[in-house]
Amino acid sequence: MRRSLLLLTAATTALVLTALLVPLTLLTRTHAADRTTAEATARAQWVAHALGPALAGPDERETAEQTVESVNTQDLPTTSIVLGDGTVIGPGPRGRVSDAVRLARTGRAFTYEPSTGGRQVLVPVQGATGGTAVVQVTVTERQLYAGTMTSWLVLAGIGVGLVLIGLLLADRLGARLVGATRRLAGTADRLAAGDLTARATPEGPPELRLVAGELNRLATRIDELLAAERENAADLAHRLRTPVAALRLDAETLLARSDSEEAHRVAADVAALERSVDDVIRKARRTFRDAPYADLAAVARERATFWLPLAEDQGRTTEIAAGEDAHPLPAPVPVSEDDLAAAIDALIGNVLDHTPQGTPFRVTVRTDPAGGTELTVADEGPGLPPTYAAERGTSGGGSTGLGLDIARRTAEDAGGTFAITSDATRGTRVTLTFPAAPPRPAETRPGPPAPTG
Repeated sequence: MRRSLLLLTAATTALVLTALLVPLTLLTRTHAADRTTAEATARAQWVAHALGPALAGPDERETAEQTVESVNTQDLPTTSIVLGDGTVIGPGPRGRVSDAVRLARTGRAFTYEPSTGGRQVLVPVQGATGGTAVVQVTVTERQLYAGTMTSWLVLAGIGVGLVLIGLLLADRLGARLVGATRRLAGTADRLAAGDLTARATPEGPPELRLVAGELNRLATRIDELLAAERENAADLAHRLRTPVAALRLDAETLLARSDSEEAHRVAADVAALERSVDDVIRKARRTFRDAPYADLAAVARERATFWLPLAEDQGRTTEIAAGEDAHPLPAPVPVSEDDLAAAIDALIGNVLDHTPQGTPFRVTVRTDPAGGTELTVADEGPGLPPTYAAERGTSGGGSTGLGLDIARRTAEDAGGTFAITSDATRGTRVTLTFPAAPPRPAETRPGPPAPTG
């Protein structure tokens, strides 16, 4: 925009100056010619007036020669006198008398442009001995337009100065417009990144100030709508507390009547459900300004450990690896623990629900030297159907089809990627990649020992 404004200003100024300066240059040329011609005419008339009485006397030739010699100086138009008998006194062509001289002898004073260039002024001198004499002043082309180049250079300097001033003003205006536009775009980028506190400062031309005001109104409205949505989600989750509380009482009653392993498992599942409802409420009320952060390795080990009893009941071999060995590896990613846990639960749940019992699976967390972190959940099952498409609501095993979509959105919302490969011989492999987040040692916690079984 700034460059375009400069080009437009330069082109417009150049056109305007061309329209003005071209006539001025022609006018200065004409003015210089007219001025030189007027001076030559005055010189010729003066010489004619001075020689009038002298040419009528006996010493006309000597007087004419002295007068011509006195007026012919360097860099001035040349003056000559053509006497009545055709004799030329002073510089000038000898020989045949020209038609212009014959015309001047009739008593007419005039100026004309010979074919050789320049101009000639002819003034007759009446009463000379031997006939009418003619004073002839010759102006060369260089003398005629003397001073024109200087005037042109002055006009060119004025034109260049005006163009530079125009470009300077256009650059300042362009810098103001571009700066205001970039700051407005920066505010929009912050809003797009989730910073709903970002507001634009109305500045620049009225149109940009109007856009800034409308953008601020939009940001405020989005903040209000999101706050309302978060409160609605929290209210809906809060309604689940009553049935969950009743379920917890039933689980406690069952546990009081029977101290079996199944009763303890039901009680633990109900407690986990109650914690999940609380997490949903906290997450719904969390604003976008809260910077998400979690240790992917720790969350992966925790969730894999959670699913380990069910995997053992199904006769599955489970392997959990963080890094190249089985030891915990800090892997901070810009995702909340709740979102990571939901994504990992969805992937492991798909393995447990849609592969034959006894199918082993592996959960791997690997850090990339470039700074990214990769989570892989791989099984050795029969693979996905050939017609399967990884889209929301699409399932190859009769489920809701939301599990893989939850994992995909978790990775992509954090700026990562989602990939899935599957075939009948090597099973299914789901890989999520996340950009690295700044480590927070105080929040990084090691997971339990890696189980295998």
